Amino acid sequence: MSKTKKRMAGGNWMWEDSRMRLPEHEHGHNRHQQELKLREQKVTGEPQWSEIAPFFSGSLHEHREIRIKLFDALEELSVIGIVERIDPWESRFMVNGDWFRIADVEAAEWEAGERPD
Repeated sequence: MSKTKKRMAGGNWMWEDSRMRLPEHEHGHNRHQQELKLREQKVTGEPQWSEIAPFFSGSLHEHREIRIKLFDALEELSVIGIVERIDPWESRFMVNGDWFRIADVEAAEWEAGERPD
């Protein structure tokens, strides 16, 4: 007795039994899924900078700890610490000995326990 394959709507009856996933296909699929999750960088305009600037100056001059939300395409990224230096020529700032780009700043707030004056 021979087996007959029924053609299903949208199915490919000839290759139905031989489906498999090659490593190259798996890597391509994973890469595609990551690209779908990529975030777009927001352009920080003048109104946002007028809200962010007091946090930077308070941290720099009064040595107050702040939380700075930075752009990263794949994940939520924030830096907590005291702003040590601001380099306007290179458009960057230093927190805890590490340099970060000013263009990547999305938001800033006082760290828990810190109160505005």
